[in-house]
Amino acid sequence: MDKPIEKKKGIQKKHILWAAGAFLLIGLVLKVSMGTHQSVYRTERDKLTVSSVALAQFNDYITVPGQVEPISTIYLDVEEGGKVEDIYIEEGEMLKKGDVILKLRNNDLNTSIMNSESQLAYHANEMRNTQIQMEQQQIQNKRQKLQMDLQVTRAKRKYSQYQRLFNEELIAKENYIQAKEEYDLALKEQELTIQKLIQDSIFRNNQKRSMDESLSNTRLSLQMARKRLDNLYVKAPVDGQLGLLDAEIGQSISRGQRLGLVHVLTDFKITAQIDEHYIDRVRRKLLASFQRNDTDFGLSIKKVYPEVRSGQFKVDLVFTGERPSNIRTGQTYHIKLQLGQPEQSILLPRGGFFQSTGGQWVYVLNENETEAIKRNIKIGKQNPRYYEILEGLNPGEKVITSSYDLFGDNDKIVLR
Repeated sequence: MDKPIEKKKGIQKKHILWAAGAFLLIGLVLKVSMGTHQSVYRTERDKLTVSSVALAQFNDYITVPGQVEPISTIYLDVEEGGKVEDIYIEEGEMLKKGDVILKLRNNDLNTSIMNSESQLAYHANEMRNTQIQMEQQQIQNKRQKLQMDLQVTRAKRKYSQYQRLFNEELIAKENYIQAKEEYDLALKEQELTIQKLIQDSIFRNNQKRSMDESLSNTRLSLQMARKRLDNLYVKAPVDGQLGLLDAEIGQSISRGQRLGLVHVLTDFKITAQIDEHYIDRVRRKLLASFQRNDTDFGLSIKKVYPEVRSGQFKVDLVFTGERPSNIRTGQTYHIKLQLGQPEQSILLPRGGFFQSTGGQWVYVLNENETEAIKRNIKIGKQNPRYYEILEGLNPGEKVITSSYDLFGDNDKIVLR
């Protein structure tokens, strides 16, 4: 028969192993739950740039490079096409208004002018012939009126004589009636002749006016054609400097084609490219300045261009006072553009950390400066030297402002 096995009583070896495992698991849970969860990066203090947070006056400005340009530029667009025959002034030379820069040749235009001159001569000859005919017609009309007046006079005289004779019963009534009818007919014909002369006079005046206008238009057309001939001489529109001339002898130039430009050097302006981040804050009449030979020169924004290209937009600045004595087109000045009024703010010096964090957080040193902890911040305005701190930092605290590229996502930096 099988013998039943009795269970052992008391603490056994397996119970000890289970208890040890349980205590180990509880310890790990407590360590994880009570830990800081912070990842740590260790580095040497000398390799970092540490800056102090300060309460000071914040100057709201930016620095941008600006290039000197003439106050205005006038483009040379030819009004008449042709081939370049001569070039009298080279690029870079100074010009006076009306100076001939180059000459074009256009045979078609010369032919057009000759045709206009022929048309003018033809119309003038036709007008003279018509005027002669009108004068002859006018003489004929006057002669006709004289004849008509004579007929009326004779008819009236005959009618008067026949009337007296009829009253004395010396002639037949039929003769008297015929004399009266002839007189009445002469009066009506005289009236019709006068109306005809009036109509002829009106027609001649209208015809003469029309011919005068036609002749005037032909003369004007000839003047315009001759003016087009004058446009073959490309002239300087203003005093200035020929900045560009894209033409060679023998080159064919189309009407309206741009040949070059003239710089007006009566004054200068400065053009600058500004980051699109500031597009809502930059406007006309903002003040700016730059320093040259230990002298400050004032500027003001005259024009803000609306287009944004490659992350930048363009502005034109003009001088508000004196100009540098040796200013030249193409020079570059570093311009300080004032965006707002100075005010007391918490300031943090600029540094390489911004490229890594976008200004959303920084590493702040503890009092002993043995370690730095990540802290969220909020940055407002900025200038070439400082960031304006709106939240997250207090005056007197120290911050690592050098690049964070090597720190990764660590929450704490331990300094050695």
